[in-house]
Order: sequence, then structure tokens, then C-alpha cells
Amino acid sequence: MTVRVSRRQFLKFGAAGVGASSMAMMGFAPDEAVASIRHFKLTGAKMTRNICTYCSVGCGMLLYSRGDGAINVVDEIYHVEGDPDHPVSRGSLCPRGAGVLDFIKSPSRVKYPEVREPFTNEWKRISWEEAFSRIARRMKDDRDKNFETHDEQGRLVNRWMTTSMVAASACTNETAYLTQKITRALGILKLDNQARV
Repeated sequence: MTVRVSRRQFLKFGAAGVGASSMAMMGFAPDEAVASIRHFKLTGAKMTRNICTYCSVGCGMLLYSRGDGAINVVDEIYHVEGDPDHPVSRGSLCPRGAGVLDFIKSPSRVKYPEVREPFTNEWKRISWEEAFSRIARRMKDDRDKNFETHDEQGRLVNRWMTTSMVAASACTNETAYLTQKITRALGILKLDNQARV
């Protein structure tokens, strides 16, 4: 079957095609019509290896951030994935670990130390130095008040039973050794980590 097209019809179709394509170039087309190749989102990103802190498994994570590396500028983390070289997780993350980006960017995340004084309902922001000083003062007061040198039978025990410590399970041998030494030097007997809790 042969379709006959007159010269006038050919020029009409040609003009309509040119008009439609120029409308697309002027921005009157849907996004799909002018879609272009996007850059890979991790191009130029700074990769940092980390360990997930949600549970005791300690899966390896790769955190990707962007920033210019200037002093006093915090890089923005924008992508998280499992670390394929990590011996524990081998590149996989559970739903909690995969959702850690929402935790990082949560508007309700506490980023600074805060204190609520007795008989008030408001939390006030304090400096890190003040927070550490308050913690150290309260620990010292409690240790001075409750430290036991001898038990009921008169045996030397040197223990502090009113305080306990929760340490990290995903740490190096050196960190675990120092944690144990510091805890025992203070007389704390109750030491645990999230692998058992």
C-alpha cells in the first residue's frame, strides 16, 4: 500500500515536527523528554569507615560525606552503605543500620549536653566541659559516700557497688583492656557491654 503525500502535507508535517522539538528545547516538555545522564552521586565524596552502634553485632559501614574540608566546617553525610571488606557484616546492613542516615539527620537528635535542674521542667544546654565536670563531681561524691574497703567479715575488698559501667562491644583489644583497667581501678565491679544486655 502506497501513501501519497503532497508537497503541502509534507511541509505541514515538517513544520509541526520542528515546532514540537523546539518547544521541548524551550522547556515546555515533561522531564522525561529532556532527561540527561546524571552524575554518579558518590563522585567526589569523602568515604569514612565506621561501625554501626545500634546493636552488639558491630557491622561495618561506609559513610559518604561532602564538604570542602575547611576548618570548622562539618561535612554533610548523605549516603550510608555496608562495608564489603568488614569481616562481620561483609557489606550487608540490617534495616536499622540501613536507616542510620535518618538517625543522623533527625531534628530530634540530641547533639549537645543538656541538663534539667531539680524541680524544673526545662532542659538547658551546657558546655562539654561543664557536663564532664558535673559527671566527675557526681561520680566522686557517690564513690566517697559508698566505697567499701572491707566486707562484713573484715576482708579487704575495695569495691564501689552503687555504680556500674556499660562499655562498647565493638572495640579493639587495647580499648577493652583500658576500659577494664580504668573500671577496676575505680573499684567498679559491675561492667557490661551491649553484647550481653
